[in-house]
Amino acid sequence: MQPPPDETRRDMAGDTQWSRPECQAWTGTLLLGTCLLYCARSSMPICTVSMSQDFGWNKKEAGIVLSSFFWGYCLTQVVGGHLGDRIGGEKVILLSASAWGSITAITPLLAHLSSAHLALMTSSRILMGLLQGVYFPALTSLLSQKVRESERAFTYSIVGAGSQFGTLLTGAVGSLLLEWYGWQSIFYFSGGLTLLWVWYVYRYLLSEKDLILALGVLAQGRPVSRHSRVPWRRLFRKPAVWAAIVSQLSAACSFFVLLSWLPTFFKETFPDAKGWIFNVVPWLVAIPASLFSGFLSDHLINQGYRAITVRKLMQGMGLGLSSVFALCLGHTSSFCESVVFASASIGLQTFNHSGISVNIQDLAPSCAGFLFGVVGVCLGGYLIETTGSWTCLFNLVAIISNVGLCTFLVFGQAQRVDLSSTHEDL
Repeated sequence: MQPPPDETRRDMAGDTQWSRPECQAWTGTLLLGTCLLYCARSSMPICTVSMSQDFGWNKKEAGIVLSSFFWGYCLTQVVGGHLGDRIGGEKVILLSASAWGSITAITPLLAHLSSAHLALMTSSRILMGLLQGVYFPALTSLLSQKVRESERAFTYSIVGAGSQFGTLLTGAVGSLLLEWYGWQSIFYFSGGLTLLWVWYVYRYLLSEKDLILALGVLAQGRPVSRHSRVPWRRLFRKPAVWAAIVSQLSAACSFFVLLSWLPTFFKETFPDAKGWIFNVVPWLVAIPASLFSGFLSDHLINQGYRAITVRKLMQGMGLGLSSVFALCLGHTSSFCESVVFASASIGLQTFNHSGISVNIQDLAPSCAGFLFGVVGVCLGGYLIETTGSWTCLFNLVAIISNVGLCTFLVFGQAQRVDLSSTHEDL
């Protein structure tokens, strides 16, 4: 006797939504997880100047180390989304976090294994990118399955605010650790906290049985239930899907360029400025901006505004208005103005959490993780390497942002496109 279709469709990941207490517990935990993800991710940008002095890197070599993260990051996005849709995003997140936390904690040791510092650091950053690339696709898959549609934007904005919390934490504590104990302490700090978080999730939120079952599925390569397969050809015939991909690519590229290079920009342009100011203030502004964008998005939808209208409004702020301040950043010589422009640009970019990130869940909640992962984020370091100019860099950020915005404004939709009457893998 075959199981009923509804039961089969649940598959490994399950499609039962969280209760209110479960949602609160997981939201807080994932907020902290995203925070620690960015603690680990932003450790290298904070330490680049000091490491360049220790290892004799020039600007091009430092750019190679910074951009190498994205070489790995773009390769596992699709894998992360697919695995999240298949075995459950929370399991993918936990397994990857245990690996990237370990890599971060041992980075100072890797740097001194031999005299080939550049090769070792580049390799470790590629591996870090591979491991962290699965996080947001798996997170998108998890939230699309477990959170009610009317609460997704606010939940995603809360969890997404962890990126600002993490960068803020590394900027504040990291600047002090860098001054007091050297760059090595920043990697020990962020890696150690990540491993503590992994232990907490494993101990209190996930059962050992579920993890073993997930690992078994991965090891055996068990195929996905036919009822849960997604009509890929149908999806990629939709202009709305391509609009979401282009817009997400633009948003991710713009954000990671700023994340990777703002510390170096401020250090070189304003050498006497305090690191804790330019490493902290922009991310301090971004936290309430992210929360406000999620609240505003859900409030407007609950008031009767069409979902796609709200998503496009959020993208207008997240890509359009933020690019204006990025342009201003490249045309000022004042430290105070630069901090204000950087803070405004990064703060407004958090509106993407309530725009394109949630729009992917509108279009195809059954495979939201996969669609998020189609986007490759490997242009960050390449931009500064090829332009050699901060002004050109910020101009390109603005151009890329507006290309994504215009594409989404013209072709973006919010109706589901992943439904097929035959449930075939077309």
